[in-house]
Amino acid sequence: NDIEFIYSGYYNMEEIWRFSSSLGKFVGYTEYGLKQAENWNNNPSILARRKAEKERYCKHNIDIW
Repeated sequence: NDIEFIYSGYYNMEEIWRFSSSLGKFVGYTEYGLKQAENWNNNPSILARRKAEKERYCKHNIDIW
């Protein structure tokens, strides 16, 4: 429960959007990022894929690390 999966997008060394498994959605930090986050948050398949990454990647590797 203490694990958080974060998937971020950057442009010119500035974070423009982020998916956080603790929030369960995308958040935008720039005008472009806000538009992208809104589009992705309205697509159930994209959200389901990112939510599954915590199980697939983080929890699988926690014992290894």
